[in-house]
Amino acid sequence: MDVNQLITQLKQVEIHITNEITAAQTQQELNNVKLTYLSKKGPLKDLQKQLADLKDGDKSTFGKELNATLSKLQDTYNKQEQHLTQQKIISLKQKEWQDATLPGKKQHIGHLHPITHMREEAEDIFQRMGFTIVEPRTIDSDYNVFEALNIPVGHPARDMWDTFWTQNGYIPITHTSAMQHRIIKGNDVPIRAIVPGRCFRQEATDATHEHTFYQIEGVYVDKNITITDLIGTLKTFLSAFYERDVQLRIQPSYFPFVEPGLEIMIDCAICKGKEGYCSTCRGQRWIELVPAGSIHPNVLEMAGLDPEEYSGFAWGMGLDRLVMIKYGIEDLRWFHSGDLRFLQQF
Repeated sequence: MDVNQLITQLKQVEIHITNEITAAQTQQELNNVKLTYLSKKGPLKDLQKQLADLKDGDKSTFGKELNATLSKLQDTYNKQEQHLTQQKIISLKQKEWQDATLPGKKQHIGHLHPITHMREEAEDIFQRMGFTIVEPRTIDSDYNVFEALNIPVGHPARDMWDTFWTQNGYIPITHTSAMQHRIIKGNDVPIRAIVPGRCFRQEATDATHEHTFYQIEGVYVDKNITITDLIGTLKTFLSAFYERDVQLRIQPSYFPFVEPGLEIMIDCAICKGKEGYCSTCRGQRWIELVPAGSIHPNVLEMAGLDPEEYSGFAWGMGLDRLVMIKYGIEDLRWFHSGDLRFLQQF
């Protein structure tokens, strides 16, 4: 092809590409023009290949024209790109302009649920007292929940727990005591462990009862362990938890897996024994708080220990109740209401 014809063709291509560049209204459209016309597969590349067929003098002439065209197209492309960038900045200023000198918006930071916070605090206290933390199973067998705790099938004490059952005969644990058999059987004496976790019972919900609640089980097994050790342990924990020197009152009670069974009560810090009605202790001055007792010999024996040689104590305190008393909360249902007006107080 004649060099003049190539130059004419080059001018036509230049005009077409220039029009395409200036017609682009977005960066994406401009990128597409570059990919189509200014890449190695574009029409300019095809013209460049024809240099090989020209005479030496014509090669120089057409080469200069080709380089000048490429330079002008690149300049046009850069100017259009700058123009589109400026247009975008102007558009953003009109739509999203903000005064950088205005104070920023405060970010709301979440915090732990009061039950979670108090659970961690209780765990910390017990760990300082030498106890290890054991996580319970959410669903367990009838054997661990009842039989291994001296509550065989048909025992009337089973009516003390309103139990949920799965279709295959397993139980969403009614108490964290379900871990007691595993702990005693699976560890060497001395044993000091707590089991904080959720429990489930088929109970009507009211101000003091929920179908889902939290317990902290405690298990201590060694030689020559007495009720005095139990009382001293709980007094130490409760005094640290409530940040005062709590006074305890002990009264007998019945739980199949301990003998003797006790109900540990603490003095009411709200009314402090003064006359008149108190919504926390109902005017009794004392608050029932921790069911406990010496581990029953049958429980030790089923876990593989000789009750003539070893003894121990256990308790199953309700964490929800501990927190209610600590903060003077009258209705247990507030904890699981999801009401931020309540939860943000802690």
